[in-house]
Amino acid sequence: MININYEEVKDELIRKNLYDIQKELTVQRRTRTGIMSVLLVALLFTLIFGSLKNPFIYTMSNIGNFFTYRILFIIWAIIAGFAIESTVIALFKLENYKTKYGYVFIGLASFFLIATALIPALKQVYPFWHFVHTVTSGLLAVFIYLALVPFSRWISKENPRLRLNIKIWQIIIWVGSILMIVFFWHSAMFELWFFISNIVFLLYLSLILFEEKIIKISVKLLMDEENLNLAIEKTFVDLDNIRNRKPNKNKKLLKDKE
Repeated sequence: MININYEEVKDELIRKNLYDIQKELTVQRRTRTGIMSVLLVALLFTLIFGSLKNPFIYTMSNIGNFFTYRILFIIWAIIAGFAIESTVIALFKLENYKTKYGYVFIGLASFFLIATALIPALKQVYPFWHFVHTVTSGLLAVFIYLALVPFSRWISKENPRLRLNIKIWQIIIWVGSILMIVFFWHSAMFELWFFISNIVFLLYLSLILFEEKIIKISVKLLMDEENLNLAIEKTFVDLDNIRNRKPNKNKKLLKDKE
């Protein structure tokens, strides 16, 4: 059995100027897990909320305003807005997408999503606020488009192998949303299609782009290692937390195949 002394591993990485790279690897793994978790929560919440009433008859705004689900509607908007905004910002930083407009647009999209949920959509009772609600719902779609479509095109240029897949996703999201409006005008089907397809697309990008980044960092750490199994184990250790481990107690790991 192989025993790893984590203090020695840390000292070795510092000596080889690889410690910051190992720390970055840990950060990237945590970030990927975090954003994919919030996206999955938002996806599940969207499916559940949109199905509380018949989605072919009622819009999500109808469900949130006509029935006793107004607080739930606001909570959904906050969670969905946070999940989408935090994921897009994380992907911008991951890919060094240097455009201030993208950050502004995704922030505005999240703002208008939450505003749409907060503003009552009761035309007969509050006609003015219903009009504002309609405007904010349209603006959130516009700003999501302005944030994601240019970024998707930029990713396609930087990663040609993803070009076809991204084009297909754009067709699914935007052409599919338009078709939902045409065939299911006053219902939640358009909204469900729009949010679910965008969330799944962000899940796809997060999985692919973070995996690529993690592989690149891992290669730097593994290239000079003789024992690959041992090296892989060392890349998964959070060396910043080794003080929390019991002193003088090494963790038993994989069998040495050498």
